[in-house]
Amino acid sequence: MLTPLQKRFRYHFRGNRQTNVISKPEWYLAQVLMWIGNHTQFLDEKIQPILDKVGSSVNARLEFSRGLMMLVLEKLATDIPCLLYDDSLFCHLVDEVLLFERELHTVHSYPGTFASCMHILSEETCFQRWLTVERKFALQKMDSMLSSEAAWVSQYKDITDVDEMKVPDCAETFMTLLLVITDRYKNLPTASRKLQFLELQKDLVDDFRIRLTQVMKEETRASLGFRYCAILNAVNYISTVLADWADNVFFLQLQQAALEVFAENNTLSKLQLGQLASMESSVFDDMINLLERLKHDMLTRQVDHVFREVKDAAKFYKKERWLSLPSQSEQAVMSLSSSACPLLLTLRDRLLQLEQQLCFSLFKIFWQMLVEKLDIYIYQEIILANHFNEGGAAQLQFDMTRNLFPLFSHYCKRPENYFKHVKEACVVLNLNIGSALLLKDVLQSASGQLPATAALNEVGIYKLAQQDVEILLNLRTNWPNTGK
Repeated sequence: MLTPLQKRFRYHFRGNRQTNVISKPEWYLAQVLMWIGNHTQFLDEKIQPILDKVGSSVNARLEFSRGLMMLVLEKLATDIPCLLYDDSLFCHLVDEVLLFERELHTVHSYPGTFASCMHILSEETCFQRWLTVERKFALQKMDSMLSSEAAWVSQYKDITDVDEMKVPDCAETFMTLLLVITDRYKNLPTASRKLQFLELQKDLVDDFRIRLTQVMKEETRASLGFRYCAILNAVNYISTVLADWADNVFFLQLQQAALEVFAENNTLSKLQLGQLASMESSVFDDMINLLERLKHDMLTRQVDHVFREVKDAAKFYKKERWLSLPSQSEQAVMSLSSSACPLLLTLRDRLLQLEQQLCFSLFKIFWQMLVEKLDIYIYQEIILANHFNEGGAAQLQFDMTRNLFPLFSHYCKRPENYFKHVKEACVVLNLNIGSALLLKDVLQSASGQLPATAALNEVGIYKLAQQDVEILLNLRTNWPNTGK
């Protein structure tokens, strides 16, 4: 059955026949697939029962496919040396071979254990050329995706449900490129070849990270601007996807293979080998760590920028006359301190702006980092730097609990828990006279730590230390005159 087909194949795809064109590997690959497809029914229904009857273990369809595959392997072995140094022809051949392999395995159930084109592509000269061409074309694509006009815009920006991560187009295209490369090499017959491709992918990630860093440095003056935020979203997206890939079965198998290679070559410490073996670390850990560091640096720069603006807007609020403000009973209704308005407006505008430009997970880190600095700043620069009469303490508490904290209520249920210093300072400053005197006595007479802690917890103080509370009590001016 094979002999006439072998003759036809050699007639058409060897020598100076018009059908033997080195730039058209798809012609002979399609011919072989067609022959396999056309003979499948006949082999399964007519030939296989005869073999089964005599107790043969031969699978007629697979043996027929293997016979034709030998023709393809011969042809590839002849053609590849002729087009090895023509990038476009070589790349086209690899593309066609990969499509042929996919159809052969998925449609015609050709076993992975049989000889296949991937063995030819894995031979040293051919494989190194494939790696070089893959790297070259990937770098060209990276150039074009970063220079595109839509590089920093999300394709899904108008579809809220899809655009949770606010991924700029260049980052999504880059990860798709990596995914396609994985798809191309995942059927290579040996783990060592797959690991070489994995190294290529890691190099590309590193290259892309460096490019993002370069663009980011051009944007540092506008760290709240659209492009800076888009770069930050891109870094976050790539890091998140790589972390997901680390749990993928294919990459876990590669991790195991890498572990065996490292163990043989003694290239890692026992600790690193242990982490890889126990799956504590992954093949992408180095990349993820670098991306996470870049993400943290960028977020820190944004937080510092907004914090500087907020401090600047708070300069009049710092100088408020906390010592001589009217008490609550002297006012018809409490209202926000006018000097706090610039501070709160600046904060509100920046939060809204960054909520729109950063993805949810990044914005959450941003506002929590900002609140941490804000809490310490208000506590140290405004509260500890002033003295408070009864009206001043009440006004501070009103400004904080009714105006500052609610700015963050859109992002969490209990924003006051993020302002622990400020919240507890307000509690101490607003204790009624009796409770304040009692607390002062307890703190002064407390020799051990336990009774003081219990007394502090009783009035709602958990974060501030005993000395801090004593300092705050001394900032109050509304003590009764005891004649001392």
